[in-house]
Amino acid sequence: MNSKIKVLQVIPKLGYGGAETGCYDLAHFLSENNCRSYLITSGGPLLKYIKKDKVKLFKLPVHSKNPLLMILNSIFITFIILFFNISIVHARSRAPAWSCLLATKLTRRKFVTTFHGTYNFNNSLKKFYNSVMVRSDLVIAGSNFIFSHICENYEKYLHNKKRKLLVIFRGINSKYFSQKNVSNAKLQKQVEEWQIDKNKFIILLPGRLTNWKGQIIFIEAINILNQQTYVKPFSSIILGSDQDRKIYYKKLISLVEKYRLTQIIKFIPFCKEMPLAYKLADVVVSASIEPEAFGRVSVEAQCMEIPIIASDIGGSKETILKDKSGLFFKSGDPISLVEKLKEILNFDDSTLKLMGIEGRKNVLKKFDIEKMCNSTIAEYKKLIN
Repeated sequence: MNSKIKVLQVIPKLGYGGAETGCYDLAHFLSENNCRSYLITSGGPLLKYIKKDKVKLFKLPVHSKNPLLMILNSIFITFIILFFNISIVHARSRAPAWSCLLATKLTRRKFVTTFHGTYNFNNSLKKFYNSVMVRSDLVIAGSNFIFSHICENYEKYLHNKKRKLLVIFRGINSKYFSQKNVSNAKLQKQVEEWQIDKNKFIILLPGRLTNWKGQIIFIEAINILNQQTYVKPFSSIILGSDQDRKIYYKKLISLVEKYRLTQIIKFIPFCKEMPLAYKLADVVVSASIEPEAFGRVSVEAQCMEIPIIASDIGGSKETILKDKSGLFFKSGDPISLVEKLKEILNFDDSTLKLMGIEGRKNVLKKFDIEKMCNSTIAEYKKLIN
């Protein structure tokens, strides 16, 4: 790989989401593959893990949608591009992408964007704002679902023949999300901390507490399941932060109390090491009522060799091997989810283990972080050449 390739990634914040962890992983992978790696962000919990000897870090308010700040950011980015002789600028969100677009036009450098979500729009102005993500030299879609979404909604912005649109599936760290990475001591400590009864079948629903993640559908399904006869003892965990959505969180609590499920559904706000949470589960549920751009929970669960039940929309349809590594239920339908939960509950241990093995094989083949990074660097090289 040409050591002269210098890549500047720009992302609003470095949190624990899929886009952020992908940015973080690529930043370090670049420096380990004879590229220079630079990163601009406004902050975030992942910042403390950045290896300063591998990644040059800049802090700018690139999370802001204030037009004046966006213009100021573009001036600073232009200076950084020229001073460090950056080859490629890679933006991962709309506000910083507008700043990067202006900076790359001024400096005549290559511009790359990753389209991470479907970005809602209800008027032409909002759609124009979103369109910056397809105004680059290379547009990366994180799944075939996102690729189709771009083609259907932003076709007029793709007419420029110099632009390239392709799919590079988001990757996860298969070494981190591995059963081998979870010690019995840590697992036991987590069981005690969360007061988990391991004699019961554990159903895990991870994801931030927001309506579209389907927590209400999940609670409705657990209520119905709890009324069924001849079902093995089970308990469930809703794992995720309310992110200051206090009203929604209270609504979920009230629903659990209404159905008298306080002994069956446990709310956990945060888990520092997600592999531990997956390892504790017998099945993982992704109940989103809106399409997932990629479906990171589904991929992480498979990587941890845990069967997954997911709604039949969005990116999850691409990442799960139907009836091999997981099951699908009709989106927004708690009765359909109950049917799939009962199916999983009736599986014997060997069937569950086989589904887990198939899931990890699926992730290693298609969704490993190294595969994502190698594909991205290969496209960078083509762009430079």
